[in-house]
Amino acid sequence: MVINLMNEKRLFDLREYSDLYQKDIAKEIGVTQQTYSLWEKGTKIIPLKHLNTLCNYYKVSMDYVLSLSDERTYKNMKYLTTLNKEEIGKRIKKIREDHGMSYNDLAKELNTTKSTIYAYETGKTLILTAFAYQMCIKYKVSLDWLTGKIK
Repeated sequence: MVINLMNEKRLFDLREYSDLYQKDIAKEIGVTQQTYSLWEKGTKIIPLKHLNTLCNYYKVSMDYVLSLSDERTYKNMKYLTTLNKEEIGKRIKKIREDHGMSYNDLAKELNTTKSTIYAYETGKTLILTAFAYQMCIKYKVSLDWLTGKIK
């Protein structure tokens, strides 16, 4: 079962407003039209690196695309070409420590393993979009902040 994170209407509206076909935006962000179509339909979760590229292209925040906020953009938002796994890891660790949680505690919250949390925090692995989204909702943080796009 796929968790519906995306606001498909926002993806559709952004694309339509830009007068693009799915194949056009798919090409811009380096995926197939079929993959993009699944994201726009909400049947597949967009990986964080592609979400970043898509948001950069449209010059909107990740929070806006995921309906975490109605703000299309933030003051001083950076348009990062690549996401820094180490910086994201530091921010995940900050959230965990600010809430007095162990690796196990956060792993239970996200329904994963403590080794996965450790890999995220040390920058060995980029956090999955679904986990990042859950953290943003639960701990009331911006995905753009979590990914280092805003301070």
